[in-house]
Amino acid sequence: MLNLLNTSLSIEHKPLYDREKTIARIVHIGFGAFHRAHQALFTDRLLNKGNSDWAICEVNIVGGEELINDIRKQDHLYTVLEKGATTKQAYIIGSVKESLLAPTDGIETILEKMADPVVEIVSLTVTEKGYCMLPGGIGLDLNNELIKADLVSPSKPMSAPGVIVEALYRRMQRGLKSFTALSCDNMPENGLVLRKAILDLANARDLELAKWIETNTTFPCTMVDRIVPAATPETLKEIQEELGGMFDPCGIACEPFIQWVIEDNFVTARPNWNEVGAQFVDNVVPYEEMKLRMLNGSHSFLAYLGYLAGYEYINDCMNDENYKKATLSLMMQQQVPTLNVPSHVNLQQYAEKLIERFSNPSLKHRTWQIAMDGTQKLPQRMLDSIRWLIQHNSDFSLLALGVAGWMRYVGGVDDHRQTIDIRDPMVDELKQLVVSSNDGVERVNTLLSLEAVFGTDLPNNSLFKEKVTKHYLSLMEKGAKQTIKDLSL
Repeated sequence: MLNLLNTSLSIEHKPLYDREKTIARIVHIGFGAFHRAHQALFTDRLLNKGNSDWAICEVNIVGGEELINDIRKQDHLYTVLEKGATTKQAYIIGSVKESLLAPTDGIETILEKMADPVVEIVSLTVTEKGYCMLPGGIGLDLNNELIKADLVSPSKPMSAPGVIVEALYRRMQRGLKSFTALSCDNMPENGLVLRKAILDLANARDLELAKWIETNTTFPCTMVDRIVPAATPETLKEIQEELGGMFDPCGIACEPFIQWVIEDNFVTARPNWNEVGAQFVDNVVPYEEMKLRMLNGSHSFLAYLGYLAGYEYINDCMNDENYKKATLSLMMQQQVPTLNVPSHVNLQQYAEKLIERFSNPSLKHRTWQIAMDGTQKLPQRMLDSIRWLIQHNSDFSLLALGVAGWMRYVGGVDDHRQTIDIRDPMVDELKQLVVSSNDGVERVNTLLSLEAVFGTDLPNNSLFKEKVTKHYLSLMEKGAKQTIKDLSL
């Protein structure tokens, strides 16, 4: 077994607590990169303060076999490398105590773990797709193949909602208290989305169960923020050097900045994450809208327009002064007016900090990675702001340019005539719309027909169509780099 505790790192960068005395009171579904650099790290930091015994049992329902197998070989320890523009520091994380993998350990083992009375919180990072919701989050997609299978065989669930509902059913049947279901995915009012998914599935299965869940379970909303690029061979090599030659296949690199805002609505006990930098608040919505629109909206703007221009990484975009200027203008002129944040939040400082974070040359955050799943990201990152600005007769031209950039991106060819590998839940439908339309005005109108993305209001708004079409034609004629350079900011 690989023992990461034997690395050359100084003692304060390793677990200072007795891991044998920790208890896996949290079951986390979706053991991925972001979770390793965020929630698990917060839990580790709290353990290091010496007044907590909360640890995590990691669960992967689909995929992640190699990661789980690797981390088991090193006693569930792994490395987080925080990389600033000029400094970096590695930490060994010890808050993961157990792991379960559906294909090998069996879904029954996972369900019994979640039904264990010691478990107080079940958290998730499964991305928007994992909630199996209808477009726009209006309800659970009962025609989703996973959901249909879960309703046929509820004791052998295949989806994240199905696993949670079955675990809650077992706790109800055994007279046990519920757990708190804590979404940590990057989407608006994630707790309400999770609650809707769980209650819709429970109602389709058993009305008594749905009523019990509604009465006994809480679904706090959260806002999570940290830039965590996907690990690459170069990342793992850099971590190996920091560890004095020891190779950690589970290591992950991220920026130093970290934020976690949590609605204080737990039906159970909870870790005091606030002692290590998290914030417990009554209402998360203002924080999540700030982050989704300013950080994520700008990220998507840069991802599409940067990728089209040939910029592989976000910091490459920031090295182009025109892109940097456009991004700051997007935030301050067209996202900030739509926000209603607490008085102590300085949005000018927040925007300037974001520009600094985007410019970090150490992270190598790929524009292609951020560009994934655009049909699910555009509504909350750009389109909600556009609706607000239209309603208030305000300028939304930069946001319209971001939408036009997405349309050019899903066309499948960049400004250098290179094919784009599009990753999106609606990729087949997107390709069909592209193939069936002529490039230009017809392409714009065809893509606007995606009601799941644009609704029915925006495609019928003449000003919105006019601005998006104008930018699209400019991107088509001049390319992304020149279009942004020509902006009057």
